[in-house]
Formats: sequence, C-alpha cells, structure tokens
Amino acid sequence: MNRLKIVAISLGGLVAISHIGLLGYVIRQPKRTIEVPTINIPHGPYSSYRIEAGKDGYSIEYHADDPKVLESQKSLSLDKERRGLFGGGTESRREWRTDQFTREGTRNLGGATDTEGKSAKDIECIVADAGARSQGAMAGSAIAAGVAVPALASIPYVGWLAGGWALLLGQKAGSSLGSTVGTVFNDC
Repeated sequence: MNRLKIVAISLGGLVAISHIGLLGYVIRQPKRTIEVPTINIPHGPYSSYRIEAGKDGYSIEYHADDPKVLESQKSLSLDKERRGLFGGGTESRREWRTDQFTREGTRNLGGATDTEGKSAKDIECIVADAGARSQGAMAGSAIAAGVAVPALASIPYVGWLAGGWALLLGQKAGSSLGSTVGTVFNDC
C-alpha cells in the first residue's frame, strides 16, 4: 500500500506541475506585432494596379495587360451648300467611326476573336489538334492490339496486365504522334 501511495502522489505532483507550467505559458503570451506584408507587384508598360489599405485589411486590383484593347474615335462633319440649275440645297453629313485595335496596331474587324481572345486560326488549330490526337490514338491502339497484345497475352499470370499496358502505351504514343503530324499539316 505504501508504494501505491508514493506512485499516486508522484503522478499527481507531475500533473500539477505540468498544469502550472501550462498556465504560466498561456498567461505570459508574447505580444504579437502585426507586420505589413511586402508585395512585389510585377509591372510593365501596359500593367496597372490599385491598392486600398485600411484598418480592416487591404485589397489589390491588378491588371497585367491593361488596356488589352485600345480604341480610336474619329468624326467627320460636312456642311455643304449645293447650287445648281434645278435648285440648290444644303448637305449636312455627320459621320463617326470607332475602331478597336491592339497595341501592335492590328485593327479589330469584328468577329475575329471569341470571348477568350482566341482568333479563328487558334480555334482552327485547337480543333485540328483534337481530331489529330483522336485519330492517332485510334491508330496507335489498333497497331498495339494487332502486334503487341497477342504476344504479351501469352505471358503466364501477368499476360493480361502486360497486354493492357501495351494497349494504353500504344494509344498514348499514337495520340502524341497524331498531334505532331496534325500540327505540321495544318500549319499550326
């Protein structure tokens, strides 16, 4: 009984000391200083940003290529008085022209790009690449199914697994080769 009391008192003392140490740590927390973050915003001739900071936090609005589309407005005013044998008249003409263009000077003729900014040639290349990948994958899997799979299927125990791997490898290689060939033939 005497040993049991000593062990119980020792464990109780250890728990009490650890609780006192934890309370001391919690009570004497070091004061945290709030540091303002350093933000390195990339900037260039066509980028812009706006930073708003206050007590509650900050917000950043950043445009990497701003303005993406430039505008030009031209107007023509013509007031002309006509004289002639059958009567005269005045002609008054007002014309406005608004052009949108990129900073390289390419004028937007309308309908040349979609909502994501892709041109008709880019879309044509994406469609051609998808078709070429699909055709290449079918050809690659057909060649693998005719040549490699029958040879690998005869391997005991793992032949079915090796045949499946060969089929997938043929499909992936065919897709990649089809994409390369499609890119060359479609001038993309």
